[in-house]
Amino acid sequence: MLGALAAMLDPAALLRRAGVEPDPWQERVLRSRAARLLLCCSRQAGKSTVTAALALHAALRRERALVLLLAPSLRQSREIHAKCAALLAANAPGLGSWGRARRRTRDELVLGHGSRVLALPGAEATLRGFSGPGLIALDEASRIPDALYAAARPMLAVGRGRLVALSTPFGRQGWFWREWAAGAGWERHEAPWTACPRISPEFISLERAALGDAWVEQEYGCSFGALTGLVYPGFASAFADAPPPDAGEPVGGIDFGWRNPFAAVWGLRTRDDVLWLTGERYLARTPLHEHARALPRKAIWRADPAGRTEIEELRAAGLRVWPGNNALAGGIAAVTARLESGRLKVARGACPELAREAGLYRYEAEGSETPLDRDNHALAALRYLVMGLDAGRMGKTRVV
Repeated sequence: MLGALAAMLDPAALLRRAGVEPDPWQERVLRSRAARLLLCCSRQAGKSTVTAALALHAALRRERALVLLLAPSLRQSREIHAKCAALLAANAPGLGSWGRARRRTRDELVLGHGSRVLALPGAEATLRGFSGPGLIALDEASRIPDALYAAARPMLAVGRGRLVALSTPFGRQGWFWREWAAGAGWERHEAPWTACPRISPEFISLERAALGDAWVEQEYGCSFGALTGLVYPGFASAFADAPPPDAGEPVGGIDFGWRNPFAAVWGLRTRDDVLWLTGERYLARTPLHEHARALPRKAIWRADPAGRTEIEELRAAGLRVWPGNNALAGGIAAVTARLESGRLKVARGACPELAREAGLYRYEAEGSETPLDRDNHALAALRYLVMGLDAGRMGKTRVV
């Protein structure tokens, strides 16, 4: 049973016993004990191999464990499932009765001690009925719908299982991008082609010649390429892992809405004029008095000037709210100036809706100076806030 003991202690041992020497990045992932893992990987870097080892390790180390493998299609999840079964077969001689495959199909692997590894398609309905998984692996996560991701997370609430999401990037869109850019509670691992000794510079040069730099940077360089015409293409640089400061002027911005969401962002302006965002509120069809109770009361707020009645109601509730400047071009310029100068920071995980909008808000067409009027509610709140802070710097701007 020494082989079983080694496999339970070190999942990298599963690969070595199968004749596969892990790359350094793979070894770091396999030996991580983080409950939430995000893997941003080059094509052909070996992410499916890592996932198979993590899945088999989770199945081996506990009796009657449940491991779920999800991907955008059943064919893709079956590929990892097949690698998991092959890895088990290679390790079986040293695993004793635990390593015996009691049942094996293309979608299910049942071990001798009752643990199961299941391959599932990327559909929300497939998750209903499962509870307490020891591990959920989301392969090609950037292509998995938001609804499936939202359905997967609650299953981990009771059993304290692990969540592993791995993918090549697919632009600044979807939950995988948002979690990579701004999500809290994740351990992140990046594996570009340079981390994989099996991918040569000569091959990458051929790919660049055939497909172009942007494609190569996304598929092999772990780059989340921006959607064409993003208003704030550099917004990702604002997300910070460092804790926000303890002292500063409490400030916030508000965009009113009912069917469209009410959006507010808030934080601190430090003495060196860095705006740190530390919270947001983003809700539709919610009475204004509920928003008033939830917003930080010490902040000085700048709000959509069209909401004069709403501003008066918030003032009556004890909040210090002033009409903001609704000059769209000036507001975009002010936010951009803070991004480019490093004077706008967003605590990672604090403003997920702001992060989502920043990855989608774009201009109507190439060369246009007019953004599409959508994906902009939290960003509008940010504009009002920044214009209020930087009114002197930007000069007098006409409210339109």
